[in-house]
Amino acid sequence: MSDLESDLVRDREHWYITRPDYIFRMTERSRKYLFYIVEELERRNMPTELALLPFIESAYNPQALSSAKASGIWQFMPKTGKQFDLKQNAFRDDRRDVLASTRAALDYLQKLYGMFGDWQLALAAYNWGEGSVGRSIVKNQRAGLGVRYIDLNMPMETRFYVPKLQAMKNIVAQPTNFNAKLPLIGNHPYFDSVVITRDIDVTLAAKLAEVPLGDFKALNPSLNRPVILAAGTPQILLPWDNATLFQRNLDAFTGTRLASWMVWVAPTTLRPAEAAKRIGMSEIEFRTINQIPPRMTISAGSSLLVPRPSHIEKDVSEHVADNGQLTLAPEVIPKRAVRKPGKASQAVASKGGARPTSKLAKHSPSKPGKSKPVLLAKK
Repeated sequence: MSDLESDLVRDREHWYITRPDYIFRMTERSRKYLFYIVEELERRNMPTELALLPFIESAYNPQALSSAKASGIWQFMPKTGKQFDLKQNAFRDDRRDVLASTRAALDYLQKLYGMFGDWQLALAAYNWGEGSVGRSIVKNQRAGLGVRYIDLNMPMETRFYVPKLQAMKNIVAQPTNFNAKLPLIGNHPYFDSVVITRDIDVTLAAKLAEVPLGDFKALNPSLNRPVILAAGTPQILLPWDNATLFQRNLDAFTGTRLASWMVWVAPTTLRPAEAAKRIGMSEIEFRTINQIPPRMTISAGSSLLVPRPSHIEKDVSEHVADNGQLTLAPEVIPKRAVRKPGKASQAVASKGGARPTSKLAKHSPSKPGKSKPVLLAKK
């Protein structure tokens, strides 16, 4: 990938080096993933500096969620994620999965490079959209202008996108030239994948692996709930030296069960309080475990996490684990309508030869000038 030389690159270099703590934190986070991503790029004969792209997209935070709902280290939008087969359901979001999202991101970047034949334009399309870049190129061609990245008219975010990547590439390649302190990243795999065949609580999996819960979640960030459903997530990532340890501890496990949660499918539309009562949970615990905000109802067919009775041995099915969704709708509260005396009531009164201030007003249960509330039937 050719280097970009511009004032914007110098500007971004200065921005980064004046924030040494920020650079150190995100580089430290990248230690878990960088070796794997570089290996995948090399296997596909793609530029290895693309491994720095998550620095720009998410600061290498696998839980990053933008205001536009882009998620994960590669910041996939929900629609784009689905186009690249990244599952998004009640139990997991593969846009945050390290392996799945990296596969999808590299597939997408290769596609964009195939469309534009230039890595800088491919990166612009990754940020701005392939349609936007394509239209900008056509516009320049018609005007007799250049069609390189630096020639196109584009939004400010996209204009800074490649310069940011180039700045990070320069800093990482020669940190001493920028007085940058970077953590040492070993030239070996950080994690290994481990197959799981039974549903298992996240906390128990971390305990059996002898890994701090935070580190476990950093390697397995796609999980939406406190249980791993083996039918939908058949492997987990663990630090290299802990993978064998996990398997040994799992084989020696003598507890009553691995998973304390199961999935219950709502038979009809329910309020959270009603659903919690049906399954014997407190409403607060039920809302918390299923991430249900206030003033929402649960639609029929929704998949919800509930305590797993000790007598149930069967794990969650593949269909539910892969496709279960939680669908919520705003709670409908009956409105109170107010009927006020007006022209209609005066017209009725005048047809009967009576004035509005007649005995009807005197004997009305409501005082003159007061509104009478009427409850409307809930639709």
